[in-house]
Amino acid sequence: MTLDHLVYATPNLDTTVAEIEQQLDVQMVEGGRHPGLGTRNRLLGLGGRAYLEIIGPDPEQEPPTGPRPFGIDTLTMARLVTWAAAVTDIDAAVARARERGYDPGDPQDMSRHTPSGELLSWRLTPPSKAGLVPFLIDWGATRHPTETGLPTVELTSFRARHPDPEAIRRDLSALDVHLDLDLDHGTTPTLTAVLRTDRGSLTLT
Repeated sequence: MTLDHLVYATPNLDTTVAEIEQQLDVQMVEGGRHPGLGTRNRLLGLGGRAYLEIIGPDPEQEPPTGPRPFGIDTLTMARLVTWAAAVTDIDAAVARARERGYDPGDPQDMSRHTPSGELLSWRLTPPSKAGLVPFLIDWGATRHPTETGLPTVELTSFRARHPDPEAIRRDLSALDVHLDLDLDHGTTPTLTAVLRTDRGSLTLT
């Protein structure tokens, strides 16, 4: 499994996107709306088949019946909340992880339309509460978001801190994640990513 995307959640999508675009001097791409969840997103490539998703409330949707994903309803500022690892057979990946002592949760079917009207469908497991262990995503036959010509920045650093880093390493090993995630001890679970272009750099935490 490798990095599919980072999730940067915000209480105000337009404001956060404007700040990132100014900092990096890059134009982000409209991803689409998530019907029933009350959210929409913007995307930025990170090189290869990896990207950054900025997700926030969609004021043009009716309020959802339940909470928005990634704790968006309780955020007071933008946060790097979690990340996704790409798999090609999510049911087999979940079964292997459970055999190794880690339960990623049951895969769920998801979909959204792009601004051009293309339907994207994928399956994913629920995001972990800590956020340091990735949720799994399987795009199946759907065209991957990075294949749509996203503007790209460089992901120069991806780090994590946790009170029990060995426990996180065990979970990552159970998922068979292959990623150079720098994992250190810290009192509060934290993810940090550093993005760079020729015109600027930005740290997301």
